[in-house]
Formats: sequence, structure tokens, C-alpha cells
Amino acid sequence: MLFEDHHLIVVNKPAPLLTQAPPGVPSLEAAVKGYIKAKYHKPAGVYLGVPHRLDRPVSGVVLFARNTKAAQRVHAQFADHRVRKVYWAMVEGEVTPDAGTWDDWVRKLPEEARTVQAAAGEPGAKLATLGYRVLKRLDGGTLLELAPLTGRMHQLRVQCAWRAHPVFGDSTYATPRPFGPPAELPRDRVIALHARELTVEHPFTKQPLTVTAPLPAYWGEV
Repeated sequence: MLFEDHHLIVVNKPAPLLTQAPPGVPSLEAAVKGYIKAKYHKPAGVYLGVPHRLDRPVSGVVLFARNTKAAQRVHAQFADHRVRKVYWAMVEGEVTPDAGTWDDWVRKLPEEARTVQAAAGEPGAKLATLGYRVLKRLDGGTLLELAPLTGRMHQLRVQCAWRAHPVFGDSTYATPRPFGPPAELPRDRVIALHARELTVEHPFTKQPLTVTAPLPAYWGEV
């Protein structure tokens, strides 16, 4: 738990937990609902608005709304790109220059959880814009801070991979070095992408709210 009041709950999602899932499948949403129900002794159902999500193998900040008005106001901020999101990623190779912006046209594959490169004007193509800066040089890699200016599916992962800098462990878009705890099933693998910080306008106080999520312990091994 990173932040909690009567309107919002912000948590640090572990990977590879799903943000949302059907009933009976473990998810962050179900865990937070269980937490609220137990803490506040709610006998009935618990409302939880989900204005954004993280991919299953990604860890970090996830915000939930505790009432419908808060959910509507926060969702509008995400829709209008007024939420500042900062990620940390460990990627292959030496990223140069030390800071910049990447622009790519992307297209989600129908019926698949994958994104491919596209051409401007192509049906379904959307522009993805990503700001980055180098935080640290690693042995055979680079620690990046990533700030997406758009919200495309798998945007950070593909924009890094297309420049020969795939995220450690991201076998969906490359075959990079293994990362994280060993996993028997592909769905249980994690990647070196962490939603580090989220800044929103509080839906009722109207003050900026910035929440930072600590890194998972296994990042320290790298």
C-alpha cells in the first residue's frame, strides 16, 4: 500500500500478478477489494474503479478509485493525458544519446496481445511518443527512465526493442537475457520494467498527488 484515503488507493503491483482478471483468478483488483472489505468490515460488495492497468510481467504503481465520482474524475485525467507516468527499465545495450524522445507508429494486432510497427496513415496505426533519459550504465545494458506521452499497448516495450534495446526478460519482443525469479510457465515470467512514479490531480482536493513505488528486491541482483 502506497497511499490511501476515502477516495483513492494506490498500491505497488507485484509481477506477474494480473491487474484485473475474471472471478476466481488471482488479481491485484481482487486483492485490494479483499483488503478494503477486511479493514473496513464491509459485509457487501466493494466498489473499485480501475482507471489504468499494468501488463502482467510489469511491477509498480497502480491507482484505484474507491467511489464512482473519484473514478470518473481520475479516468478523465488519463483520457486527457494529464497523468504523469514514470517507468524504470533495464534494457540491452548502450542507449545513446543520454536523453531524447522516440516517435513510432504502432498498430495492435487483432485478437492478439501484441503490437507491431506501422506506417503513418495505415489503418489502425497510432503514434507512440516516449521520452527517455539514461540513469545508469550497466554491464551490457542501460538503466532508463521512461516517460510515455501516449498510452499505446506495450508501447515502452516495443519502442525499446525496435531500437535493439529490448527490456531484460521480455521474450515477447526479443530474446534478451533472463531476468527475475525462475518461472516454469511463460505467464509467470517477469521483465525489468517497473512503474516507478505516478502523478495525478487528487479528484477532490485538486492538489497534485505523486506516489513512488519501491523496486522489487530481485532488481538488486542486476
